[in-house]
Amino acid sequence: MKLNRMLTLAVALVLALTASAEVKMPAIFGDNMVLQQQTDAPLWGWATPNKQVKVTPSWSGKSFTTKADAEGRWKITIPTVEAGGPYCVTISDGEVLTLQNVMLGEVWVCSGQSNMEMPMKGFKNQPVENGNLDAAKGTNPHIRLFTVKRNAKIEEVEDVVGKWNEAKPLSIREFSATAYYFGRMIQEELQVPVGLICVAWGGSACEAWMTEEMLSAFPQVTLPKTQAEVDKTQQRCPTALWNGMLKPIVGMAMRGVIWYQGCDNWNRAYYYADLHATMIKGWREAWGQGDFPFYYCQIAPFDYDIITAAGQPRYNSAYLREQQAKVEHMVPNSGMAVLLDKGMKDGIHPYDKQTPGERLALHALAKTYGFEGIYCDSPVYKSMEIKGSTIEISFDRAPMWISCKHAFESKWVKIAGEDRVFYPATAKVKQKKLIVSSDQVPNPVAVRYGFEDWVVGDLFGSDGLPISSFRTDDWPDPAPIKE
Repeated sequence: MKLNRMLTLAVALVLALTASAEVKMPAIFGDNMVLQQQTDAPLWGWATPNKQVKVTPSWSGKSFTTKADAEGRWKITIPTVEAGGPYCVTISDGEVLTLQNVMLGEVWVCSGQSNMEMPMKGFKNQPVENGNLDAAKGTNPHIRLFTVKRNAKIEEVEDVVGKWNEAKPLSIREFSATAYYFGRMIQEELQVPVGLICVAWGGSACEAWMTEEMLSAFPQVTLPKTQAEVDKTQQRCPTALWNGMLKPIVGMAMRGVIWYQGCDNWNRAYYYADLHATMIKGWREAWGQGDFPFYYCQIAPFDYDIITAAGQPRYNSAYLREQQAKVEHMVPNSGMAVLLDKGMKDGIHPYDKQTPGERLALHALAKTYGFEGIYCDSPVYKSMEIKGSTIEISFDRAPMWISCKHAFESKWVKIAGEDRVFYPATAKVKQKKLIVSSDQVPNPVAVRYGFEDWVVGDLFGSDGLPISSFRTDDWPDPAPIKE
């Protein structure tokens, strides 16, 4: 019996030593992945403690070495060449790990809440328009997809759950629709491999994707102290998704980020612009790759009365859209895709995901990749001029003037006098100006366009990009109680 026990212990020790010698890498580095082209790409993982680790990519055949630390962790940077593949990458500390079917191309991180997470197959009772057909026709070995599994944690973790897949009907159906349409357009235009990493969770708060340090400027945010607190609110818990989903991939080489989030913050919109700008700055500092592109969607219109309980304050989501519109002017190398024409009154998840994805892609193609002839920025409110009983609204970013879907007259404009009571207005397009008046307001002082939860945007630049809701006043949101 004693001999048998000693043999069992010896076998267990050998197995443990063998396991410790196995070279491992985080899930984000795996077969079928895309590495960012023409850069110095960081790779990291685990190996036998204190042993030399050799990395050999097949595109160059050169080997690069580093040393694992006392805990077996290692990190190295390898140069990548222009887009192409497939290649393999071999990592060895004596034991060999080989990553197969690796492409070099353009890598984008795709993050946010449910309108980014919503897969091509849709949610139950909530389809994605054309999602089934586009998935069926989408097989493309030059598009690779990775979805990070949901995980909310009180402390930072070292790895995520997920795997890289080539774009095929099944993998496309399970992947973010907004991100897929973005990547499909990028790949079609660039004709290089594209890797998309979806890091999203429906209902998530902006605060959940930030660190404690990033949130230090916002005393209104309560930080969790235990995992039990995180478990209660999960995706809405400050820092929890940074810790559990984003931090393990931070630092990998990529081109930029697309973001679709904000619905969860609609009832505390007043600090969202500063919050989101701080988040972007924090991500860029943590990534260590400069001011990488950050393109985001403005939330689409939706009747928030549906999710506001009786007795609770009734917040107008237009204030959140207003805050989002400020961010692209606060943050360098950013841009906002306006979706005022693409909402659903009774659904917070619009079925059309191709439009958001492709409007984000317009930003990337024009600003990141330098395509000429592509316009990506919606016109924005510039100034107003009161002329008697009329107010004239001027716009920036309208080189081809503005247009309206209703015979040059918008149906979503209101006007007010000193009493701050808004009335429906006559609002006519004249070249790049909007001429606003109402018989009920002889002495107007303020104009609002689309400044409600539910609207169907009808003002556009002549290139087809919608104008965001806006207001000329700075009057506070009354936030009435819903009865």
